[in-house]
Amino acid sequence: MQLLRILVTGMLISFLGTLPLGTLNIASMQISVSDGFRPALYFAIGVLLVEAFYVRISLVAIAWVSRRKKLFRRLEWVAILIIMALAVSSFIAASSPASPKNVLLSNTIHRFWLGVVLSAVNPVQIPFWFGWSAVLFSKNILQRKNSHFNAYIAGIALGTLAGHLVFILGGRLLVDRLNANQQMLQWIIGSVFAATAIIMCWKVWKQKDGFEKLEDPDQTNAGSDPDREKG
Repeated sequence: MQLLRILVTGMLISFLGTLPLGTLNIASMQISVSDGFRPALYFAIGVLLVEAFYVRISLVAIAWVSRRKKLFRRLEWVAILIIMALAVSSFIAASSPASPKNVLLSNTIHRFWLGVVLSAVNPVQIPFWFGWSAVLFSKNILQRKNSHFNAYIAGIALGTLAGHLVFILGGRLLVDRLNANQQMLQWIIGSVFAATAIIMCWKVWKQKDGFEKLEDPDQTNAGSDPDREKG
């Protein structure tokens, strides 16, 4: 029963954290619109596997992570550049009636590996999960046991997949409501990418991210106010 509680807790946190508009869920929606359900599902699986890896690191090697803040800040700038490129590519696709596809997302790279790469350069999920894990540790819901970690990560993977399915299926529904006007959708998606890049740039420039909170959860209460979204 305790493991089930941990699994459900991880799933709910991950699902709700996936719902705010962000780079990865919008990319899932765009891939579903331009390439279909299966490629978008492959993309989501790639995303959740990397996220599960990051969570595992945050649980067992937080001291190592806390000493790599500069590395993760550099990855944040890489992520911003990629998001800006996605925005530009979406705007180009929206202006091209002949081929309304984002060339960065609709390419020869397998969508699974595309999901892996985009998720890997999205390190903001580390402070997100550090915060929530610290809360669960402090409330004694999560304990330092492999069985607890495995149930927690399994729940996170299921929640992330469910959250991406909302965008994957919602993207198809949105296209149908827009009378299959993919150009209009590309303008909307490009605007979301552009807004995300601007917000991320401001946060990184002002250092208003979660990496300053990365300390051992046994020695800090930083997790009591976790970020609300995974980015």
